[in-house]
Amino acid sequence: MFALTLLTLTGLAALAQDDLLKRPDVRKALDYLQAHHEAHLSKQVEIAEIPAPTFHEAERARFMAAQFRRIGLKNVEIDKQGNALGWRAGRSPETMVVAAHLDISFPVGVNTKVRKEGNRWHAPGLADDSRGLAALLAIAEGLEYGNVETRQTLLFVANVGEEGLGDLIGVKYLFRESPHKDKLKSFISIDGTNPSRIVNGGSGVKRYRISIKGAGGHSYGNFGRPNAIHAAGRMIGRFAAIEVPASPKTTYNVGNIKGGTMVNAIAEECTFEIDMRSESPAELDKLELKMLEAVRLAIEEENKFRAASGEKLTGDSKLVGHRPAGRTPETHALIEAAQWASRSTGHTPRLTFSSTDSNFPISLGVPAVTLGGGGRSDNAHSLKEWFEPAEAWKGPQTVLLTVLAFERSLK
Repeated sequence: MFALTLLTLTGLAALAQDDLLKRPDVRKALDYLQAHHEAHLSKQVEIAEIPAPTFHEAERARFMAAQFRRIGLKNVEIDKQGNALGWRAGRSPETMVVAAHLDISFPVGVNTKVRKEGNRWHAPGLADDSRGLAALLAIAEGLEYGNVETRQTLLFVANVGEEGLGDLIGVKYLFRESPHKDKLKSFISIDGTNPSRIVNGGSGVKRYRISIKGAGGHSYGNFGRPNAIHAAGRMIGRFAAIEVPASPKTTYNVGNIKGGTMVNAIAEECTFEIDMRSESPAELDKLELKMLEAVRLAIEEENKFRAASGEKLTGDSKLVGHRPAGRTPETHALIEAAQWASRSTGHTPRLTFSSTDSNFPISLGVPAVTLGGGGRSDNAHSLKEWFEPAEAWKGPQTVLLTVLAFERSLK
């Protein structure tokens, strides 16, 4: 009887949501997104060709602010952290944030020119997250064109600092320090492309910069002194041999390394950066302790091996990034709305974990989800990143429907 009642209630909820698809204003907004697909793709290319490495997003932020004004969003500004903000008033001051990140995971000087080959387009950051930014603009346009009223006020945000050592600074500022923080009650990030992928879990991340220093010297004349690069090799070898569980998924990576001056000099310094992730805070903490132990043992080992020289290496391990883990429960109305919206645009929703801007609001108890901006893509964070625009309008349609379906759960 309980199961039957639950099934009946679930069915009634689905029917109530399906009514959204019949509303003339919603239908008008959805049709607009499909009809203006090509224009939104052109905007995506325009965005992608504005270089925006992490900590260098200002030009792209100014572009997004200008687009917010063009669409008709109110009180447009670039805040103290560099986020571009635009408001769309609802019947309540309680606010849902709809965001996409400005930065790309590439260094200053990367060629961001979009190249089209057949069905695929290529450029660094074209999908991650230029597609999200284009979808953000498309959603705002669709709501305006359909004259869709919302209960919640919507804050559209193009935020800084999602990638790499940005450490979510844009969203952290928004929820922790901005003058609007107390009004922000829910959060949607548009990141990635696939509308089937619903990120309701935030994988925890800890990032370290390890620095090893010593006396250095001539490779022949001072042979026998400890070498910072040799110690780094010892540490990385230990670290790479650590076994981690497949579930909860836990990962690690040495992302870059630099040091030394020339081939015939004992390296005075070596610095490298480590990325560690897990769906479980406990597993992440365990991995962190093993990593720090590997650093200590590697330096001790190199110093002991070269003890006759009288020189010693020293090490420093600095935490340079921390994204808290967490999860918006699958039974939460926001996640149910996202699943319904994904099905409504012809997809099979799949809940998953990842590390996105949603991590931080989730850690504060704010319901948050990350959704795809539409189309297909692969090779993110690589110069071989590609994007296929077929039916990409379904991304903004899915996000728009998620916003409106979630509203029905609010009192």
